[in-house]
Amino acid sequence: MPLLIVLIGVIFLIFLIVKLKLNTFVSLVVTSFLIAILLQVPVSKIPTAIETGIGGQLGHLAIIFGFGSMLGALVSDAGGGFRIATTLIDKFGRRWIQLAIILASFIIGLALFFEVGLVVVLPIVFIIARELDMPLMYLGVPMAATLNVTHAFLPPHPAPTAIADMLNANLGHVLLLGIIAAIPTIIIAGPVFNWCLRKLYPQVYRKNIDISVLGEYKEFDLKDTPGFGISVLTAMMPVILIALGTILGFVLPKHSVIGQFVQFVCAPDAAMLISLIFAIFTMGLRRNKKMQEIEGTLTASVKQIAPMLLIIGGGGAFKQVLVEGGISKYVSQLFTNTHMSPILAAWLITAILRVALGSSTVSALTAAGLIAPMAQQYGSQSAMAALMVLAIGAGSVFCDHVNDAGFWMIKSYFGLSLKETLLSWSTLTSVLALAGLGSVYVISLFV
Repeated sequence: MPLLIVLIGVIFLIFLIVKLKLNTFVSLVVTSFLIAILLQVPVSKIPTAIETGIGGQLGHLAIIFGFGSMLGALVSDAGGGFRIATTLIDKFGRRWIQLAIILASFIIGLALFFEVGLVVVLPIVFIIARELDMPLMYLGVPMAATLNVTHAFLPPHPAPTAIADMLNANLGHVLLLGIIAAIPTIIIAGPVFNWCLRKLYPQVYRKNIDISVLGEYKEFDLKDTPGFGISVLTAMMPVILIALGTILGFVLPKHSVIGQFVQFVCAPDAAMLISLIFAIFTMGLRRNKKMQEIEGTLTASVKQIAPMLLIIGGGGAFKQVLVEGGISKYVSQLFTNTHMSPILAAWLITAILRVALGSSTVSALTAAGLIAPMAQQYGSQSAMAALMVLAIGAGSVFCDHVNDAGFWMIKSYFGLSLKETLLSWSTLTSVLALAGLGSVYVISLFV
């Protein structure tokens, strides 16, 4: 049974990492070979599938991660992150700091993928946690939950936008109902889950943890740091450019010279490069730093993320052999003739694909193709079609575990062990998916 093979593979991977203490990247590649053989992928195609998985995963993330890490290091080393953190603390205070994190993450999450948003926001959250003497997890949970919700629920993110088109759902309805559903989902998966997790599993709420990928924490004199405005502008430049490209993409003709130029400049890779160059000036040259000193900051930032990039690539290999092994086709056959509620069917199919494949986008798009015939009976102006889009989005974040790059990012960034990541992050994403499903069901009673 294919799903049993996947389960065996996941258990074997955990055994290699936890019991044998084998390098995580090596463990992922070894497990990928094993699962490919068990799923009867032709032996001659297994190396190609693994190479494709690693290349496809890193091809999308390497530039963004590399430039994002460099930009974050420049802002941090210049004291820009310290200035932003201090201003937020003064504005919201300790009591409402979770609200500040949620609002900031929601705005950023509208424009950025979950992984990219994590790279942009987390260094600032880390500094705020240190300044307020709080565990990183206390602020990281609502931040990560919010970024996950915006990524899965709200256009113009690629997955919900594409799913809305596949299900013939009105994009405006998806966005409006998505925002309504996002509010209770974020509250439950953010502050409420945060409170429960801290009561039930307090050991992950550590204050003094070593997170090498974020660099060393530095103390600054506020008067020696960049201004709040230029610090925010520099840190948010990727968000601004990508959001601008998304908005103008709906307005400008795609084949016009201006439209093509905007889409080029505001594409994630180009936006990160432009933002990095801008940061070199505002956080470096403008502050009378020499290029040699700036180069040292850039080099150090790349060294810090190199191990994590390998792990993420290994996660891509794991995912690719599952796709090559026909897991999505097998799950499709299980639900071909289903007669259950369309909302539940959409969520359940996506959740199973998510657990098996790891990628939220792949699982969401695959589920949309399966559920599309069921959605065709509803018109484009029907709220049900929009709710099915949101149900798929909720299912696509269910139980994030070892076969997804985001899982390993959370583990590395929050300084967690594998067990701690499974018990905290995998549980959080499960609660988020269930809360999203519940929110969609409640909305369906009124529309």
